[in-house]
Amino acid sequence: MKRLENKVALITGAAKGMGKAEAQLFAQEGAKLIISDIDLENLTILEKELSAAGTQVIAIKHDVSSELDWAAVAKQAENAFGKVDILINNAGILGPDGIEATSLENWNKIIGVNQTGTWLGMKHIIPLMRKAGGGSIVNISSIYGLIGSGTSAAYQASKGAVRILSKTAAVEYAAEQIRVNTIFPGAIATPMVSEALTEEDLQGLLSAVPMKRIGKPIEVAYGALFLASIESSYITGAELVIDGGWTIP
Repeated sequence: MKRLENKVALITGAAKGMGKAEAQLFAQEGAKLIISDIDLENLTILEKELSAAGTQVIAIKHDVSSELDWAAVAKQAENAFGKVDILINNAGILGPDGIEATSLENWNKIIGVNQTGTWLGMKHIIPLMRKAGGGSIVNISSIYGLIGSGTSAAYQASKGAVRILSKTAAVEYAAEQIRVNTIFPGAIATPMVSEALTEEDLQGLLSAVPMKRIGKPIEVAYGALFLASIESSYITGAELVIDGGWTIP
């Protein structure tokens, strides 16, 4: 069964990693797609792949930290499909530095993409969900929005903010049948994570994961599919942790 048939989904950060897996899975489930990313080259490759398989899809170069870009994306979505039913705020960037080592420039950049980008996405896409009579927003946080690591100060601050921002949005829009839920991935095998980790880092990470393996992007995509679909119609403000057990201890 096509679980997202007749639904329009907007997925940010879709060129690679979890966003790409979400776009591919949502397409298989019948969604019409708006995919966006700052990486237009890889995004265009994905657009051609999905289009060749029969999906109605548009690809948009998009800096999620820019309100002008969000306004343009919302306008293109409205012109193409008239509504948006699903928003996956997936785009994000890492930063490994701790409190003292983080520069103001890097702090603002990471907060701008991860935190401000999530807020701007909801601000500009919720009016299109209202036209559809409701919708589902899935904000991608991180287990570093739940626990401390002693590193990644700006990243952790941004992902913790996404957690609480999602909860207040869930309360604000519940009466309009717009649901807002959050996914907290652990270590997932994405290009962004691979570029950030040395082999030593990876081994140390795996020692902290009870399942003793790194996650796959599709495993996060399946969680996003559930929260985007009618199967989760009575769920809002929830937290779905997909981390191989990392945060259990």
